[in-house]
Amino acid sequence: MEWHDWTDVAFERARERETPVLLYLRAGWCQWCRELEELVLADERVVRALDIGFVCIRVDKDRRPDLDERYRRGGWPTLAWLDARGELLAADNYLDADALLERMERVRAHYPEGRAEIAAGATGPGMSPSPALVEPLVHAGARPRGRHPRELSPEVVDDVARTLIESADPVYGGWGTRQKFPHPEALHFAIVRWSQTGDPQTLSVVLRTLRCMQRGEIYDEVEGGFYRYATQPDWSVPHHEKMLDSNAQRLIAYVEAFQAVGEASFEWTARGILDWMHETLLDPQTRAFRGSQDADPEYAHLRTREARRARGAPECDPTIFCNWNAMAARSLLKSAVVLGEDRYRLQALATLDFLVENLWDERRGMYHYWDGTYNLPGMLTDQAYMLRALIEAMHYSGENRYLVPALQLARFAVEHLQGTDGFFYDAHEDPNARRPLGNRSILENAVMSEALLRLAQMAREPELTVSARACLDAFLPEYKAYGHFIAAYGRAVDLLFNAPVHVTIVGSRAEDKTRALREAALRPYVANRIVQTIDPREDATLFELAGLPDPGERIARAYIHQGRASYAETSQPARLPALMARAERSD
Repeated sequence: MEWHDWTDVAFERARERETPVLLYLRAGWCQWCRELEELVLADERVVRALDIGFVCIRVDKDRRPDLDERYRRGGWPTLAWLDARGELLAADNYLDADALLERMERVRAHYPEGRAEIAAGATGPGMSPSPALVEPLVHAGARPRGRHPRELSPEVVDDVARTLIESADPVYGGWGTRQKFPHPEALHFAIVRWSQTGDPQTLSVVLRTLRCMQRGEIYDEVEGGFYRYATQPDWSVPHHEKMLDSNAQRLIAYVEAFQAVGEASFEWTARGILDWMHETLLDPQTRAFRGSQDADPEYAHLRTREARRARGAPECDPTIFCNWNAMAARSLLKSAVVLGEDRYRLQALATLDFLVENLWDERRGMYHYWDGTYNLPGMLTDQAYMLRALIEAMHYSGENRYLVPALQLARFAVEHLQGTDGFFYDAHEDPNARRPLGNRSILENAVMSEALLRLAQMAREPELTVSARACLDAFLPEYKAYGHFIAAYGRAVDLLFNAPVHVTIVGSRAEDKTRALREAALRPYVANRIVQTIDPREDATLFELAGLPDPGERIARAYIHQGRASYAETSQPARLPALMARAERSD
C-alpha cells in the first residue's frame, strides 16, 4: 500500500483510477494512532483492500493544521473519506480491522454518486468511537444562543464574561463536561475581567481551575509539566502526551495568576513547567523547542526520577513548530519578569531570533515548521502567534529590533490572509496545496486582532486598528455559536474599547535607569498595559512619531498615557506602579 502526501498528484491519481481518497489524519504523539497503524492498517486484508480501492493520503495533524481543522472529526486518528476533488464524504475515528473493512466496502459500493449511503453507518454497529475524543468542534453554522448585540460594543465583553462564568465547572474548575482541557485563553480573560470589575465569582473560576489542575493527575509531579488533557472532570485519568503549546499556555496562566494574587503554589507549578520545557524539549542546536513528548502511561506512573531514568524517557517529536515556539517565547518573557529569572528572557529572545532568521519570508510570511529546513508558509496560526510574540518581545525586553519584522508580518497577514469580509483565513501560498481551504478560526482571528491593536499603538499606525476592528465585526453575528471558546474574542473586543495603559520609557537602552523603569513598569500585575522603550538615538523614527521630549544627557523618563490622554511622567521607578494604577482606574 502506498501512502501519498497531500498533493495534486494524489488527487489526479484518484481521478484517473475513479477511486475515492482515504485521508488519514494522525498525531505523532497519539497512542491510538500508533495502535491503528500497528494493529489495523498493517492487517493484510486492510492493506489489500486499500491498495485496490483507494488512494491513501497520510497527514501529520501538527504539520498541517489547516487540513486538520477542515477534516478532523472529534479527535485522532481521523479517517476521512474524500472524493477526487477533496470534498468530505464521511469520517470515522478509530476502527478495528473488521469495522474498517466494512466501511471501505460501503464507500466503494456507493462511490461516487451515493453520498448519503457512504455517510450512513459512521456511528453504526462495529464503528468504534475514538478513545481520544476531544472537545467537539463548533462551527460558524451552529445555532447561536441568546440575543446578539447589534453592534460591536463593550456589551460583547459582558456577554463573553457571563458565558464563561455560567459554563465553568463549579466543582473542579475548567470547562467541559466530559474531557477536561484548561482553555488558557479563558483563564486569561477571566483574570483580566476580575482585575477590571473586582468580581469575586470571576476570580474563583480562575483559582479553582488552577488549584484543581495542579493537584490533579494531569500534572506531572515528578518531572513537571502537564499532560495534554484529562478524561475525567476532576482532572484525572489523563492522556500522557505532553505538548509544547499546551504547556506554554498553561505556564503563562500560572505565572500571571501568581503575579496577580501571589499564591505560592502557582509559582511552584510554573517553575515545574519551565524545568520540563528546558530539560526535555529544548533543542540546543536551534535554541528552539521540540514539539512534544510521546505518551507512555507506564513511565508516567513511575513516582521517582530514578525509576524513570531506568526505564528511559518517551521520545520527543523533534519538529520545531513556529506557532508553538512563539507561544513558548511569550510565556518565557513573562516568566522572566515575574519570577526574576533573566535567563528565561534570554532563552525567549534566542528562540524568536531562530524563528525570524529561519522561518520568515517577506513574500510568503512565517513558515509553519522546521525539520532541518522550512516548510508550509503563510498559515494564519503562525502569523498570529508570531506577531503576538514579537510585540511581547519589545514589551518585555525593550528591544525595538523586532518592530520591523512585526510590521512586515502584520502587513503580510492583512494583505494575504484577510478577506474583504473582514475574516482572516488560513489560506497560504503552498504550491503543494490543491486550493486554499478557507478555514477561519475565531481563536486565531482574535489573537491576530489583539496583536494588531497593540502594534497599532506601539508603531502609531492606526490602519492596523481598522483591520482588527473589521475582523471583530465579522464575527459579531456568530460568536455566540462558539460557546466557551470565545474568550480570546472577548479579550480582543475589550482591547478595542479599553485602550491599554501605555508606558513609554525614553532613554538610552543601555542605561541602568532605563532598565529600572522598564522593570518597575512590568513587575506589578496590570491587566491592560503596553510598556515601550524608545532610545532617541537608536529609534529615531519611532521617537519622532511618539512626539515626546528628548531627555538628552538627563536621566531616563517614563510617560504614562492611555488612548489620547496623558496622565503623568516620572524618572523614579518606585513611583511608576502607583501612577500606572491611577491611570488604569481612571478609564
